[in-house]
Amino acid sequence: MTFQTGHIGLNVSDLDASKDFYLKVFGFEVFGESGEADRRYAFLGLDGELRLTLWQQSEGRFSTATPGLHHLSFQVPDIEAVRRAETVIREIGATLHHDGVVAHREGSSSGGVFFEDPDGIRLEIFAPTGADSSPAPTEGAPTCGFF
Repeated sequence: MTFQTGHIGLNVSDLDASKDFYLKVFGFEVFGESGEADRRYAFLGLDGELRLTLWQQSEGRFSTATPGLHHLSFQVPDIEAVRRAETVIREIGATLHHDGVVAHREGSSSGGVFFEDPDGIRLEIFAPTGADSSPAPTEGAPTCGFF
């Protein structure tokens, strides 16, 4: 049996703010949404494929203190796409970790940017190669456990 991740569903506190964030940073399209007060959601995707569903049914901020999601990682084809995403992340004022693009570890060619959405959900956009000239996170702060 083979498994592949399907779309991701996220609970958010403000659908409009989250939708705007994901459209800007990832370039997603809105495939559908509901404006019903008690059941607001938006289906977001690319190239005809559903990638993310946002559900407005939460309050507060993302908790790193309870079991569950650590971070969401999105792969892009090359480091230039990572740098374009970094520019957008900086422009919209999202929380950016490691001060920009970093290699996954010392000597690694893979790397990316690590940041948070409006609810504090931890995100990564990375490329499998091209980060060789980027610094690695400081000792004790590996990128997959960087928070």
